[in-house]
Amino acid sequence: MSRGINKVTLVGNLGNDPETKITPAGMAICRISLATSSVRKDKDGNQQERTEWHRVVFFGKLGEIAGEYLKKGSQCYIEGSLRYGKYTDKDGVEKYSTDIIANEMQMLGSKSADGGQREQRSSKQQDSAPRREAPTAARTDDFGADFSDDDIPF
Repeated sequence: MSRGINKVTLVGNLGNDPETKITPAGMAICRISLATSSVRKDKDGNQQERTEWHRVVFFGKLGEIAGEYLKKGSQCYIEGSLRYGKYTDKDGVEKYSTDIIANEMQMLGSKSADGGQREQRSSKQQDSAPRREAPTAARTDDFGADFSDDDIPF
């Protein structure tokens, strides 16, 4: 019996500041709303933009990092999996939800001196001023500290 694949990759901008809660056991749960946009031409040749909104949930250490460093308007890369939910609201109506459970996050763009977002510079551009970087990537899985290039079979 083969296993299926449930993988989502998104690059988008936050529509609001992260909402972080801590469980009684001390685990962080951070929720964001991420917008992805695409542009296409309609039959008349006019550009049409379509924006999709995604509910993203981070758990544990990744949730702490997302809650601390992401802000409304931040651009980020997210990998995770889809999770569908069903619940009953206070009026007894069944509701359905779709969340992306993130297992990797990378911040795109960096903070400027005034606190706003600016694009990352290409590696060909020179910048003489040192920059303080926030963590740009975090993973929830750990492949072990014993792994080295010698372990790769090719």
